[in-house]
Amino acid sequence: MALARATDAFWSTGFSGTSLDRLCEATDMNRPSLYLAFGDKRALYLAALGQYIEQSSQAIAAALDYDLPLAVALTQLYEFTLTVYLPKAANARGCFMISTAVPEAMDDDEIRSLLRAAVTEFDRLVCARLLHARQIGELPEASDPATLASIATAVVHTLAIRARAGEPRKALMAIAAAAVMMICGPAGPAARTGRRCAVR
Repeated sequence: MALARATDAFWSTGFSGTSLDRLCEATDMNRPSLYLAFGDKRALYLAALGQYIEQSSQAIAAALDYDLPLAVALTQLYEFTLTVYLPKAANARGCFMISTAVPEAMDDDEIRSLLRAAVTEFDRLVCARLLHARQIGELPEASDPATLASIATAVVHTLAIRARAGEPRKALMAIAAAAVMMICGPAGPAARTGRRCAVR
């Protein structure tokens, strides 16, 4: 619970902009207790970032359900990200990793390494899903899953930035729908029939 509250604080004002006093207030812990539980401010941020990356990776893998048509799985992925970036009970916040880690990555090798590894893993998960789609005929044999995966994940990053900037959900979903159409085609057989994939 304390880590989740600290994550929310960092999410709102970034690593540099979040003071220890604010973290103590957010976690309902005094400084000695905070240091004992997490270490210094940087260690607390790294714990928050690591947990966010791990949870996001699990949620992304679940959204890219191999038993769903590709277009449905990609739409589900984008819908999931927007529930995170545009929570109903809070202000638009975008992606925790992009909003907080990107500004710190230039001067912090560990944060930059975590950021690069997370982006690489995201690409890998989407690429594997697209490769499967090509193998079962949902994508043309000549398609390039790696390139399409880079496009699909780039759209997620764009949604994160635009959400943080305050664009409405309807506009962001329109971008997502256009990306799905570009990757999958306007109306492939799986999209029309809801065919479920039997091969993993």
